Amino acid sequence: MKIEIVAGSARKNSTSVRVALHLQHWLQDHTDHEIGLTDLREWHLPPLQGVFTSVDNTPEEFKPLSERIFGADAFILVSPEYNGSYSPALKNLLDHFPKQHHKPFAIATASPGAFGGMRATQQLLLLVPALFGVVSPYLLVVPGVDKKFAADGRLLDESFSNSIHNFATEFLWLSEHVVKEKMITH
Repeated sequence: MKIEIVAGSARKNSTSVRVALHLQHWLQDHTDHEIGLTDLREWHLPPLQGVFTSVDNTPEEFKPLSERIFGADAFILVSPEYNGSYSPALKNLLDHFPKQHHKPFAIATASPGAFGGMRATQQLLLLVPALFGVVSPYLLVVPGVDKKFAADGRLLDESFSNSIHNFATEFLWLSEHVVKEKMITH
C-alpha cells in the first residue's frame, strides 16, 4: 500500500512539518508500506486554474507531484491552523486533483499554541467527505508542537508517543481494510 503524507504548510519555518516527518519515520519503522512525503514548501502550485485529471494531463513541472497523488492508496494530511482553518496551500493542492473516492485519510494538526490546530481539524473533518474520502476517526492534535518535536521530526516529548501510536495504528487498520476491500471488489 502507498501512503502519502502531505505536509500542508508552505511556510519556510513550518513547525507542522515536524509532525509529518515523525509520522513518515514511524510508519517506515513499523510497516512494510511505501511511505511518501509531499512537503508543500517544495511545490509552488498556482491558484487553481483547472483540475489535473491524470498524470498525463498535468503540466510537466507538476508531473512528479501528480504521480504521488494519483499513486497513493491513502493519505495523512498534516496542517497548521490558519485563521481557524487548515492551510490554504493544502486546500489548493487538494483542489488540483479529482475526488479521492474511497481513499482513507488521517488528519493531524499542529500548532505552537495550546489548542494544537483543533479548529483546523474540525474543518478538515468536513473537507475529507467532500473529497469522497474515508476519514479515520482517530485524530492527532499536537499543541506545543515546537516542544514535542525537533526540526528533523524526532520526538522530544516521550509522553506523546502513545498518541502517535494510537493515531497511526488506527489509521493503518482502516487503510488496510479499505484498500483490501477495494482490491476485492475491483
